[in-house]
Amino acid sequence: MTVISSHTDPTALTLTFVADFDATVERVWQTWEDPRQLERWWGPPTWPATFARHDFVAGGRSRYYMTGPDGEKVHGWWVTGAIQRPHRLEFEDGFADENGEPTGDLGATRAVVTIEEAAGRARLTIVSTFSSTDQLEQLLAMGMEEGMHGAMEQIDTIIADDYMI
Repeated sequence: MTVISSHTDPTALTLTFVADFDATVERVWQTWEDPRQLERWWGPPTWPATFARHDFVAGGRSRYYMTGPDGEKVHGWWVTGAIQRPHRLEFEDGFADENGEPTGDLGATRAVVTIEEAAGRARLTIVSTFSSTDQLEQLLAMGMEEGMHGAMEQIDTIIADDYMI
C-alpha cells in the first residue's frame, strides 16, 4: 500500500497524507510536474482529472476538471506558489467554473508538498491547510480524505509503467 498515513488535525485545520514509493525523489516529482502524469492520478479512480492548463512555475496557474462516473464535471484551479525542484511545491487549490475561473465556493485550500528520500524510497507528504473549521468539515464530508487516498494510490501504476517525460 502506498499511503502509509492520513491525519486530520481540526485544531491546526490540516489534513496530512504520507506515502512511500519504490522510486527516486525525481521520479515522484515528475508525477506533479508533467500534466499528463498528474491527470492520471490527481482525481480519485472514479473521478479522473483532465488538466487543460498546467503552468508549473512559481505564480503559474493550472486549470483542471474531474469527470464523475455519470459524466458530471467538477472544475478546479491551482495557483502555484513556491517550487523547489524536486523536493517542495506549494499551491492554492479551489473550485472553478467551466472556464477555470475561481468560484469562491468553499474557499481555497493551501497545499504544501514535500518529497524526500526515506530508507531508499521516495516519501511524499501533502499537508492541506483549510481556512476554517467549516471549510475543513464540508470538504471532509464531500469525501476529500477518501478521494485523495484513492488518488495517491494510483501513483504506483504510473511509476511502474516507467512513463517518462
